[in-house]
Amino acid sequence: MSTKDYLEKDYYKVLGVPKDASTEEIKRAYRQLARKYHPDANKGDPQAEERFKEISEAYDVLADEKRRREYDEARALFGSGGFRVSSGGSGGGFQFDLGDLFGGVGGTGGLGDLFGGLFGTRPRTAPRRGADVETEVTLRFSEAVEGTTVPLRMTSEAPCAHCAGTGARAGSTPRVCPNCLGTGNVSRQQGGFAFSEPCRECRGRGLVVDDPCPVCRGSGRGKSTQVMHVRIPPGVQDGQRIRLRGKGAPGERGGPPGDLYVQVHVEPHPVFGRSGDNLTVTVPVTFPEAVLGAEIKVPTLSGAPVTVKLPPGTANGRTLRVRGKGAVRRDGTRGDLLVTVQVAVPQRLNEKARKALEEFAAATAGEDPRAGLLDLAKGE
Repeated sequence: MSTKDYLEKDYYKVLGVPKDASTEEIKRAYRQLARKYHPDANKGDPQAEERFKEISEAYDVLADEKRRREYDEARALFGSGGFRVSSGGSGGGFQFDLGDLFGGVGGTGGLGDLFGGLFGTRPRTAPRRGADVETEVTLRFSEAVEGTTVPLRMTSEAPCAHCAGTGARAGSTPRVCPNCLGTGNVSRQQGGFAFSEPCRECRGRGLVVDDPCPVCRGSGRGKSTQVMHVRIPPGVQDGQRIRLRGKGAPGERGGPPGDLYVQVHVEPHPVFGRSGDNLTVTVPVTFPEAVLGAEIKVPTLSGAPVTVKLPPGTANGRTLRVRGKGAVRRDGTRGDLLVTVQVAVPQRLNEKARKALEEFAAATAGEDPRAGLLDLAKGE
C-alpha cells in the first residue's frame, strides 16, 4: 500500500466507529463486521472478500495504540493538506522539492521511506502474522460444566500443497523480480513526494513466476482444511468467547499464525440451570414434608443423588444450598447446588385424604395467613 493510500483511507469509517472510539468499541465493531464478511460465510463473493481485507487492515492499525496514534497524527498533518507544494507553472507559487528536503530523490530514500519508518508500514516481503479465525461450537449442558474436547473443522489459507507455496510449476522455480529487485515495493515520484507502492510486475511478492503452478495459478496460496481438537475449559457459560493463541490462519513468509476465537453456545438442561458458578434445581415436595420436615433425595449433575434435610415449616419457594455440587470454577473448586422447594398441590384426593384435610382445616380455622396482607392493603 502506498503512503498516499495509507493517508487517504479512513479506517474509522471502514469499521463504522467514531474517531474517539475506545479500544473495546473498535474490537466489538471488528468482530461484528468480520463475522458478516468472512470469506467462509461468503464463498465465491469477491466483494465480501475485499471488504473483509479492508476491515482487517483497519483493525490492525486502530487496535494497536501506537499505530493508531501515528495514523491519527499523520492524517492530521498530511491528510488534511497541511503540506502543499506548487508543482510549477504560472501563478508565482513558491516551489521546492520535499524529496530533497527529506534527503532523497528519484525514488530512493525520500518521504516514502520516512513514512515507512514513522508509521510502521511493512515491506511486502516481511513476515506477516496470520489472520484471526472465528468459529462457533454448541455444547451440552454437562459438557459446559465439566469441560470437554471438541473437534473443529477449520478452513483457512495456507501455502499451496502442490507447489509448496512457491507458485511455480513442479521442476521450476520463481526468479527475483527485476523491477523491484525482490523487495515487492517500488517508489513513485509525484510532485515533491516519493510514494512506496506494491510492484506491479510481481504484485508485491518480490518474485516472478514464469511457469505458474496449475493449481494455485502462481499465487502460492491454497485452501487448507484440518480437524482441530480444542479443549473447552470447565465452567464455560453460554455466549462466552474463548481465545486460543496461535490456532488461527498460518502466517505469511514465516510470520506467526493468528488466533482462534471460539464462540460457545450451551444447550439448556431439562432439570438444571446456571447461576454463575452455582447450579440450580427445583424440587417438588409434599405438603406434609414441607410442614413436618423430611429428608428428600435431590438429583445432581453427576447422576448420584444427595440427601437434603428439609426443616419443619419450610415455605414454598425456599432455597437450600448443597455445597460443592455446582459448576467447576477456574481454580478447580466447585460452586454450590441451589435447591428451590416447590410444594406440590395434589390434583385428586381420595375420601380418606379429603377427610383428613377437612379435619386439619377445622383444627386451624382460627389462623388467617392473609390477615396482615388485608390490613396493609387498607393502609392500616
